[in-house]
Amino acid sequence: MRAEDQEVFENAVAQIKDEGRYRVFADILRQRGRFPHARLRLEGGGYRDIVVWCSNDYLGQGQNEDVLAAAHAAIDAVGAGAGGTRNISGTTSYHVDLERELAALHGKEAALLFTSGYVSNDATLSTIAKLFPDLWIFSDAQNHASMIEGIRRAKCQKRIFRHNDLQHLEAMLNEAPASAPKLIAFESVYSMDGDTAPIEAICDIARQYGAMTYLDEVHGVGLYGEKGGGVAERDGVMHRVDFIEGTLAKAFGAMGGYVTGPAAAIDAIRSMAPGFIFTTSLAPSIAAAALESVRIVRACPHMRDRLAERAERLKEKLKDAGLPVMASSTTHIVPVEVGDAALCKELSDALLFEHGIYVQPINYPTVPRGTERLRITPSPFHDDALMDDLVAALSAVWAQFNMRRVA
Repeated sequence: MRAEDQEVFENAVAQIKDEGRYRVFADILRQRGRFPHARLRLEGGGYRDIVVWCSNDYLGQGQNEDVLAAAHAAIDAVGAGAGGTRNISGTTSYHVDLERELAALHGKEAALLFTSGYVSNDATLSTIAKLFPDLWIFSDAQNHASMIEGIRRAKCQKRIFRHNDLQHLEAMLNEAPASAPKLIAFESVYSMDGDTAPIEAICDIARQYGAMTYLDEVHGVGLYGEKGGGVAERDGVMHRVDFIEGTLAKAFGAMGGYVTGPAAAIDAIRSMAPGFIFTTSLAPSIAAAALESVRIVRACPHMRDRLAERAERLKEKLKDAGLPVMASSTTHIVPVEVGDAALCKELSDALLFEHGIYVQPINYPTVPRGTERLRITPSPFHDDALMDDLVAALSAVWAQFNMRRVA
């Protein structure tokens, strides 16, 4: 590599460091059966016990003994890897059964597995645009990076409407030719602010303008609705959404992404999406674990009730301590406002190394500059004692760094 080429990489990293948003990954080991407890490997050697407060394993299903047993049984039965792409040799009964379960979860005709939620959004949205060359896509301004990338690669007409602003959405829909195919892409739970979309109202607008609807339920699936179908199920509008996308890596504690929808549409995506065709499929053990987890979560509404209660309890404790919980949060996600990238990192480090509390800083490009935050995600296993420890630690670092309190 030429020296000037090396310098390009070094300058890129230096700029991120100058902005205070350079990430140093914590080297942690989760402890089987003890979630949310984990161990942090220290640079000088040895380990320190910590409590994880920023996991997306929202229900702790990654430690569920039945889920682990399903993974082990699959390894014992068929081995480690899938053996190839789904098109060649990577389709097993675990994958087929999991797709059927996911389609049933969302009340759709069919489902298609991907290696991650990022890939499922990117591949599906860009492929739909290939199928409709004159498509117009209308995207919420706070959609996830995976949706943004899929829409960018779609190379079709696209419009970004202000977050949850239905009047702005309608104004943009009026710009499109009445005969043009249209698709509205949005999320159920916005994972950094913790708010939700007005799904029913968006479906009403979609019907009025003849638009398809594409809903990302990544942070809602498993956590809302009688059977865990997500916010759309909770709101009684799941049947009105054309495509529902989700993940196996959050509420279900495994790995992978998927999209559900009409059988003909899913078949077309299966047949045309490069992100599906050219990627080795999920290991059978992962698919088996995810299948068992989906079945458990669907059958256990008390898990969702417990998560909701824990989230509300934590918000109350934080507010009582004068800590700035963002007012936007109406879900299980608890963001605490900081507003500065370097300070956010310092707060996170102090919590980890001085108090054994693991909460990662959230900064640009995940959120806009000036809106940096600590994103806390309680689970059913974070009891009151752990919450009290968290609030005490946050209060201590807030005082240490002379941070603003709220009344």
